Amino acid sequence: MTKPTRKDTITLVNYAKKEEKMKKQEEKDLVDILLATYNTNLNYLKIQINSILNQSHRQIHLIISDDCSSDEKIKEILEEYAEKDNRVTVYLQPKNLGYLKNFEFLLQQSKAPYVMFCDHDDIWYADKVKKSLGILKGRDVDLVYTDAEQIVEQGAILHTSYLSYKNMPQIEGKDNILAFSRHIAIGCSQLFTRKIKEQMLPFSEEMMAHDWLSVYLASKEKGIYCMKEPLFGYRLHNSNVFGGRNLKQNLKLWKKDNGRGLKSYHAYRQKAIVDAYLKGAQMCAVYSKKLGRELSKEEQDVLDYYQQIEKTKYVNWHI
Repeated sequence: MTKPTRKDTITLVNYAKKEEKMKKQEEKDLVDILLATYNTNLNYLKIQINSILNQSHRQIHLIISDDCSSDEKIKEILEEYAEKDNRVTVYLQPKNLGYLKNFEFLLQQSKAPYVMFCDHDDIWYADKVKKSLGILKGRDVDLVYTDAEQIVEQGAILHTSYLSYKNMPQIEGKDNILAFSRHIAIGCSQLFTRKIKEQMLPFSEEMMAHDWLSVYLASKEKGIYCMKEPLFGYRLHNSNVFGGRNLKQNLKLWKKDNGRGLKSYHAYRQKAIVDAYLKGAQMCAVYSKKLGRELSKEEQDVLDYYQQIEKTKYVNWHI
């Protein structure tokens, strides 16, 4: 065996250092993508997973937790992906955890510097991770969220801007009261830092929307930023029809199913105000206390208002 020369040794050492540096950079830019599944449409699921694995940003770890689906084919397909690509990790839950507990489990498995939530039936465009991470670093914030194109079951574009269609706030910076008072960004549009993930865990009993909480926590740290570019297709189908519609359409559907009388109005009001806005604000308040923060006067005013209207028959939608 030929003894390596000094030049060969130096070359090998330099290569090893370069390789180590590249590995550290890859770890530094690693993004955990968290996907919860439960008896999902197999075709949608495969399209979504393929769109994630084909991202231009290659440093990803797709962590999937199936919540004890009754369809064994789902489990088989997930295991096939894990066998073919070492960037995929699959957990098959022995019993049903429920939606929130399944996402809590996924967050607990995440170890990367950056985290993204993922729906099981969307289509991520090739640069979604790359552009989201670039903006988050460039703006030096703790969370970014993107726009989306709303697509129908077959994949055709229904609306070119989900944020505009749903009249969702497009906000940036720190301490925006809207991050406390309402849901801002759907989870599948977000990318956030490990710091925010750690603040979310463990889930409190008041947890009602993990993607509301992530935005609020980030707004209290380095801030948030809204990317106006649609970076994925958000699928509209029978299983998510309520969440994919605007307020006027949701009210129309509610009246169709529940009638137009006073009793129906009170039921919708309970669902929209008490079960959503009030509980969301209370959730944020609990986490503020947990993290040793006092609510701002503006936040306390919002909480007081929601508690007040819970006891009244009328709602001032313009406050």
